[in-house]
Amino acid sequence: MELFADPITVNCRKVLAGLQMMDADYTLTKVDYFKGEQKNDEFKSINPNAALPALKDGDLVLWESNAILQYVADTMDKTEFYPKDPAKRADVNRWLLWEASAWFPSCYVYLVENCVKPLLDDTPDQAAIAAEAENFHKLAGILNSRLAENPWLCGAGPSIADIAVASPMHLHAWQQLPLNEHPNLNHWMTERVEQLPCWEATHIGEGFTVGGPS
Repeated sequence: MELFADPITVNCRKVLAGLQMMDADYTLTKVDYFKGEQKNDEFKSINPNAALPALKDGDLVLWESNAILQYVADTMDKTEFYPKDPAKRADVNRWLLWEASAWFPSCYVYLVENCVKPLLDDTPDQAAIAAEAENFHKLAGILNSRLAENPWLCGAGPSIADIAVASPMHLHAWQQLPLNEHPNLNHWMTERVEQLPCWEATHIGEGFTVGGPS
């Protein structure tokens, strides 16, 4: 398998951590996000959306980060991370869809305003952050309630759902996400997800630095 990615982005870090967790064998081809290499014609022949990441496996070309995690888990028969039981699989799928449609867009506001803009010598839009706050807390509250019942999102151990949902908040301190108001979510992120070897191995720090302790 060949993965086209830039480790600094949310969805690339998601896939890299997930593949690491599943002990997948792949080669990484870096596509520099900030240089806009994902918009080149060569890459758009792989992913016409001009978005990262993308995966090639034989004749298959696959994009969408959660689809990549699902595919790799299935091809490697990693049922501990992506169960085959229909009810358990539906539970994982529910969180994957929710992450992409609701959680990622909310966390992304904080990422752009508090991380990306300062790097580009731009000023964070406090009105945009304030406008998103109610929605963020609603969504974080859903996670907080879920994590009051389970140590991980879908049971006793981590799954690809945990990797997916953690990824939009992977720079939570720099993003200035108000996690202290959601103690179960905060504990899950800092004491469970961030302690996973696959998460430590794919660490991204402030300034989008690659590697080093989390």
